[in-house]
Amino acid sequence: MKKVLTIAGSDSSGGAGIQADLKTMTAHKMYGMSVITALTAQNTTGVYGILDVPGEFVAKQLDCVFTDIVPDAVKIGMVSNGEIIEIIAQKLTEYRAQNIVIDPVMVSTSGSRLLDEKALTALTETLMPLGAVITPNIPEAEILCGFSIKDRQDMVRAAQAISKKIPAAVLIKGGHLVEEATDLLYLQGYARWYQSRKIDNPNTHGTGCTLSSAIACNLAAGISLEQSVRRAKEYLTGALEAMLDLGKGSGPLDHTYRIP
Repeated sequence: MKKVLTIAGSDSSGGAGIQADLKTMTAHKMYGMSVITALTAQNTTGVYGILDVPGEFVAKQLDCVFTDIVPDAVKIGMVSNGEIIEIIAQKLTEYRAQNIVIDPVMVSTSGSRLLDEKALTALTETLMPLGAVITPNIPEAEILCGFSIKDRQDMVRAAQAISKKIPAAVLIKGGHLVEEATDLLYLQGYARWYQSRKIDNPNTHGTGCTLSSAIACNLAAGISLEQSVRRAKEYLTGALEAMLDLGKGSGPLDHTYRIP
């Protein structure tokens, strides 16, 4: 059985963060492990509190995982401060972690910045270069490239600009564009588009976590990055089409839709 590690925050309502990651890994018939970077008090209506895990305890969690059950892929989600980011980068380098997928959680649903400049610098200069692929959405890609993204041409320009600073493949998720849900994978100077229809489902809590975890699962299985992205998008589409409806706000996906 392939093993996949998620390094992320905990979502008490179970729709995003490590809970969404572990459900996705189970749906892919893989053994999921977790290193928790933060505890959150949240539900489908919003985030009501965040408690960072001390950096030394994050390091201890990583040591326990890598010295016992070595993961075949790593997904990184919410990393809340520069100290934790530096520790994660140090440990992943020490243990020569493979197939690292980084979902840069930098902007809240309401549009607020979640990382200060020091943490953003650590993320872009220390952690992101270790990734096989980074998966920013449009607002996050705008922070990384420094200009607004309005259409496909802007997405290509942004991917090119990000690639000059970060030596990882870049998957810009186009779900924030009004017209279409088209993603761009920029790999070694080559742009590949992934077209999908927009699904009329208001329950999208945890979509970014789910997609990046699904990519990590496919990479762990030895599938190419291009095909891993395609398969991950197909899985995410199915989880949205299942139309699970829980909670009073933007609810979670049905991660288990394809399990009989």
